[in-house]
Amino acid sequence: MKLFNKRRSRCCRHPRSEEVRPSRHPHGEEVKPSRHPCSEEVKPGRHPDGEEVKPSRHPDGEEVKPGRHPDGEEVKPNRHPRTEEVRPSRDPHSEKVKPDRHLHGEEVKPDRHPHGEEVKPDRHPRAEEVRPSRDPHSEKVKPDRHLHGEEVKPGAFGGTMSPRAVSLLVQLAFFSICRNHALLTDSPPHSELEMPGDYIIAGLFPLHSLSYTSSLPDLSDCQQGTMNKHGYHLMQAMRFAVSEINNGTKDGSLLPNVTLGYRTYDTCSLRASTLVTFALLEEQYRQDVGQQTGQDSPAIAVIGPDSSSYAFLPATALGAYMLPEISYEASDKMLSNKLLYPAFLRTIPSDKNQVNAMIQLLVRFDWTWIALLGSNNNYGLQGMQSLQEEAANYGICIAYQAVIPTYTDATRPQIQQMVSKIVQTQVTTIVVFSSKTIASFFFMEVIEQNVTGKVWIGTEDWSVATRISSIPGINTIGSVIGISIQSATMPGFKEFEDFSMATSKQYDKKYMVSGDSGLSDVPCVQNTILSKFASIDLSQDMYDITSSFNVYKAVYALAHALHLLLDCDSGKCQKVQTKPWQLLQKLKQVRFLIDNTSMYFDANGDPPTGYDIVTWDWTEGNWSVKIVGEYSPDPPNLTVDISQIYWNTNDHSKTPKSICSPECHPGYAKILRGQHKCCFDCQPCPEATFLNKSDPTICQPCALDEWAPSESAECLSRIIILLQWEEPLSLSLLLLLGLTMLMTLGAMVTFLLHLDTPVVKSAGGRTCLAMLLSLLGAAGSSLCHFGHPSHVSCLFKQSLFNLSITVCLACIAVRSFQIVCIFKLSSKLPRAYDTWSRNDGPQATILLIFVTELFIFLLRIVLDHPEPTRDYDFYNDSIILECSKPLSPWACVELGFMAILCILCFCFSYMGKELPANYNEAKCITFSLMIYIISWISVFTMYSVDRSEYFKALHVMAIQASVLGILSGYFLPKVYIILLKPQMNTTAHFQNCIQMYTMSKE
Repeated sequence: MKLFNKRRSRCCRHPRSEEVRPSRHPHGEEVKPSRHPCSEEVKPGRHPDGEEVKPSRHPDGEEVKPGRHPDGEEVKPNRHPRTEEVRPSRDPHSEKVKPDRHLHGEEVKPDRHPHGEEVKPDRHPRAEEVRPSRDPHSEKVKPDRHLHGEEVKPGAFGGTMSPRAVSLLVQLAFFSICRNHALLTDSPPHSELEMPGDYIIAGLFPLHSLSYTSSLPDLSDCQQGTMNKHGYHLMQAMRFAVSEINNGTKDGSLLPNVTLGYRTYDTCSLRASTLVTFALLEEQYRQDVGQQTGQDSPAIAVIGPDSSSYAFLPATALGAYMLPEISYEASDKMLSNKLLYPAFLRTIPSDKNQVNAMIQLLVRFDWTWIALLGSNNNYGLQGMQSLQEEAANYGICIAYQAVIPTYTDATRPQIQQMVSKIVQTQVTTIVVFSSKTIASFFFMEVIEQNVTGKVWIGTEDWSVATRISSIPGINTIGSVIGISIQSATMPGFKEFEDFSMATSKQYDKKYMVSGDSGLSDVPCVQNTILSKFASIDLSQDMYDITSSFNVYKAVYALAHALHLLLDCDSGKCQKVQTKPWQLLQKLKQVRFLIDNTSMYFDANGDPPTGYDIVTWDWTEGNWSVKIVGEYSPDPPNLTVDISQIYWNTNDHSKTPKSICSPECHPGYAKILRGQHKCCFDCQPCPEATFLNKSDPTICQPCALDEWAPSESAECLSRIIILLQWEEPLSLSLLLLLGLTMLMTLGAMVTFLLHLDTPVVKSAGGRTCLAMLLSLLGAAGSSLCHFGHPSHVSCLFKQSLFNLSITVCLACIAVRSFQIVCIFKLSSKLPRAYDTWSRNDGPQATILLIFVTELFIFLLRIVLDHPEPTRDYDFYNDSIILECSKPLSPWACVELGFMAILCILCFCFSYMGKELPANYNEAKCITFSLMIYIISWISVFTMYSVDRSEYFKALHVMAIQASVLGILSGYFLPKVYIILLKPQMNTTAHFQNCIQMYTMSKE
C-alpha cells in the first residue's frame, strides 16, 4: 500500500536488494561517500537527506513569516508551529524543500497548490476554498449532512471526525510513530501478503509477537518479534476463503465474474495496530477527496484484529466512515455497543456469553468459594468485572481477586504474592480470565510454587492454547475446565497451507537470485517473509482451527453481503463502486449456512455461536483436549457430562469441592461469619418458625393457621380440633346419647302411666315428670359439642345443661327435704311444715331455684356472652374450635350455684338414711351425685391439660354420665318396682313399711 508518493528508496530496501551508490542520495541528491544515506551526520542548515532547508519555508512549500504559523497562528521564532523547538536552519520533516518545491520533490509555482493545483490568494494551501458554510472537501454540506453526503440526524455519529482532522491525525501519527520517519513501505509488499481484486479486504493478523520496554512512541520492525504460528494460520484462513470464493469451489454463484483481493497487515503489537488503523483511515480520506487512483483501491472491509485491546481504536476510528470491521477474536462485551462502535461486528461470541457460561459451570458443580484472576488488559479486566457482577446473583463468593500484570522482572514478585494468597485462601476453584500470553507466565509461577490439586476455569483464549499446555510441569497444577469456541472442521485447509508454504519458498528463492524481493527493511507491518515460518512448528491444534474458522466465516459473510449489494442473483454481479455503509447494511442482513453452522449477526453485531466445555485429559500421559459439554446462549443452557471429566486430583472420580462452609441442613439458619455470605455457622430454627429459601439467615415465624416443628424448612397447616359428626368417636357418643334419651323417655312414660301408684307418689309424683324432662334437656345439650361452633351452639352448650340439671337437682333437694320434714321435723314444727306444704311450697321452692339460675344465665349472656373462637395458643400445631370464656366469672357463678344444690341434695338425702325402705333414697341419691361430681371433676381436670377432641368427647360423656347417674340412681329402681315388683307398689306395702319404722323408733 502506498500512502503518499510511491517512490522507491534504496536506503529503505531489504538487505538483499541492490547496493546504494555512495555518491547519490536515494532521491537524487548528492551525498558524501563517507556517510550512509539513512544515518549520515546532518550539519546545521541541512536536512538529514542532504537537502537544504531555508528557515523561511514550511515543509509544504508555503512561506512562513518568522512570527506566524502557516495556518495563521503566532509562533515564537525559536519554535516549530507544533510547539516543538526547531532550530531556524532545520525543517521538522527533514527533507529539503525549496520555496517552489513540494516536500515530495514536485515543482510548485507560487500560485499553485503543492500537488499542482492552482491556488488563489484567498484559498487554503490544499487548493480548497474554505468558507464558514463549506466542508473542507470543498463540497457543499448542509449542517445536517454527513461528509459523504448522506443525511445524518444530530447525534447520529457523535464522535465523527472531519476529514481535515483525520488527515492531520494520520500525518501526525505517521511522523511520530514510525522510526526513521518511514511509513508502511514505499515498495510493493510481499506478493503473498497482497492480492489484487475488484474488491479489497484488509486483514489484520498477528504474524509476529512483539513487546516493548520503552514508552517512546516508535515502531520497531515486526520481524524483530517472535513468529506467531497462530497468526499465520489466521492469515492463511483468509487467503483460503478468498481462494475458494474466487474459484467458486464451494458456490460458484456466490460472486460470479467478481474477484476478491486482500491486503494483509502484521499487527504484532498495539503500536502496529494503531499504525494500520491510521493507514486505513488515510485510504478512506483519499477516496473521499478524490485522490484515490484505480491502482490504490481502498479496502471495503476489515477483518481483525485478534485482540479486544487492539480492536477499540479501529472500531472507533473506522466507525466514522462506517467501514465494516469483522473481528474473529475480539470478544469484549463493550464492543457490542453500537452507539460507540457502529461498524463493528464479530464472528466470536461476546464475553457476556462466556461469563454466563462460566457462571453456569460454577453453579453446576456448586463451586461457591472461588478466586478470580484477570489479565491486565481490556479482555481480562472487562471479563473479570462482568463475572464479579454476575457471581453475586448466584451466591458465588470471591475469596480473592487480583489482576495479573504483564510479566517483567519488576512484576514477578507481585505474581509470586498472588499465587501465595491463592494458597492461603484455601480455595479449590480459580477462574483465570486472561489472555494466553499473560496466563502463560502466571502458570509458570504456579508450577514453581508447587500448587497442586486445584481446579482452573479457563477462557476460550487460553484453555485450548498449546502455549499454556506446553509449559513444563503444567500437568501438576490440577484439573483444567475451559470454555472454548465451538469446534469446527475446515476440509482442505491443511493442504492449502502446505501448498502456500511451498509457493512462498519458491517466491523467495526466485527473488534471492534476482536480488530484489520487493521487500523493505523499514520497520513496518507489511514486510513479513512467510517462508521463514517453515522453521517453526505449524501444526494445527484445536485453538488454531476454531479461530481460523472464525476468519473463514468473516470472509464468507463479506462475500454474501457483496452478493446482495451487487445483485448477483441474476447470475452476474454488477461491478459498481460500493460505499462502506452500503456494505455494512447488507452485512446486517446476511444469513447463511457454512459447514452446517448458521451464520448471521444480531442487533449488536454478535454471532449466534455458543461454546464447547472442554477439559484437559492426561490419562495417557500426553496432553489432549476433551469436549465434555456445551453452552448455548439463546436460550441459556449448559449441558455437561461429568462422567467424561478426569479430575487430576487424588480421587479422580470425585468432583472437588470449593466451598467456605458446608451447606446447612434444612431448617438450619445461616449465621454469617465475616463479610462473605458463603462463610457461616448453622443454627436450628425453633418451633413455629421456618427457614425461607429467600432469606437463609433468619428463621421466620409461620402464619397464624400454620405451624412448624424445630429445624423445619417449611410450615405445615395446623390441625383443626373439633368433634366431626362423621368421625367414629362422634358416632359412638351419639349412640350413647340416643340410648340415654330413650331410657329417659321410657322412664317418663312409665311414671306417666303409673302416676297414681304409691311408688310414683313417694318419688315425687308430678315432680318426677319435671325431673325426667330436665334430664332430657341436659342430655340434649350434648349435641352442641359436635361440629363447628356457632353462636347458637355456644349460647346453649353450657347453659342448657346447667338450667336442666338445676331443675333436676332442685326437685331432688326439695323432695329429700320434704321427706325428712315428714318423718323428723313435722312433729317439732307442725304449723310451719303444714303451711309450706299446703301453699305449694315445694313447687315454689323449685321455681325459685330455677329462676335464680335463669337470672345468672341471663346476666352472663348480657355481660359476658360466649362466642365461637379459635384457640391458637394451647397447642402449637393445632387450632381448637370452641366457645369463648368457658370459665368466665359468671360461668363460675353458675357452677357455684349448682355446687350448692349438689351439697344440699347430699345433705338432705343423708339425713333420710334411717327412713323406711320405701322412702330411704339416700344411697341412690348419693350414688347419682357422686357420679355427677366425679364426672365434672374429671372434665375440669382434663380441661387444664388437654383440649383435643378426646377432651370434647370426655365432656359429652360427663353430660351423659350425669344424666345416667341420676336416671339409674333415682328412677330406674322405681321403674323396676313398677314393672317387675307390682306387689311392692301397693298402699298396704307402704303402710306396713311405715308401721315397722314407727315400731323400731319406739
